[in-house]
Amino acid sequence: MTITHSNLTRAAGVAAAAAGAIFIGVQINHPPAENFLTDTNEWVIRCSAKLVMAALALVGITGIYLRQVRQMRVLGLVGFLLFAAGYLLVFSTQVMAALVLPALTDKTPTFVTDVVIAAEGGNPTGDIGHMQILFNLTGAFYLLGGLIFGIALFRAGVLARWAAALLAVSTVGTAALAVLPESFNRPMAVPEGVALIALGVSLWRLEGRTNAPEGSVPSARRGGTRATSSADRA
Repeated sequence: MTITHSNLTRAAGVAAAAAGAIFIGVQINHPPAENFLTDTNEWVIRCSAKLVMAALALVGITGIYLRQVRQMRVLGLVGFLLFAAGYLLVFSTQVMAALVLPALTDKTPTFVTDVVIAAEGGNPTGDIGHMQILFNLTGAFYLLGGLIFGIALFRAGVLARWAAALLAVSTVGTAALAVLPESFNRPMAVPEGVALIALGVSLWRLEGRTNAPEGSVPSARRGGTRATSSADRA
């Protein structure tokens, strides 16, 4: 396959959709935090899936941003940088969760338990060093970046606006988990997965319409032109 701007953009759409699907899938039958043991195969599999999801999401949101960088303007740049930093930190924490914590479970079980508690937004009883700062930064960049990026996407009007709005609301809405029972953790993650899937599909379809042969899908091309023009006026 020839490497072109169009093909790379479509690949970013696939990556975003795949990230959303994995994000939803990993929530299914997820054990409660207090019963989730770090030295089990299920722990490694789920954390590895989250690791892949974060990497795909990074690729996806990068393609989404670059496809409409002019329409998203400064607000989009700020949102993209924060959101990308959040996913990069998520990737880092999941590498630690999948590869490091299982090896420390037998040697320092108390430390591992405190790290898991802190990662879930709880208050560890022991000292976990700078890990708490890492988790705090991850949450801040993720929540603020998702909100701003979603707003910028909505204002640009290039991709599905309902998906952009859902992304903004669902990411910042996870802040409420700090005061909600743990049973809300998994259902609250589903809307963001849906938003990523929808944005990825929207990016794929938009790129397909833009590069379609002249006259093959005239109505779609005219619709894409109108969307871009209205976004430029916003």
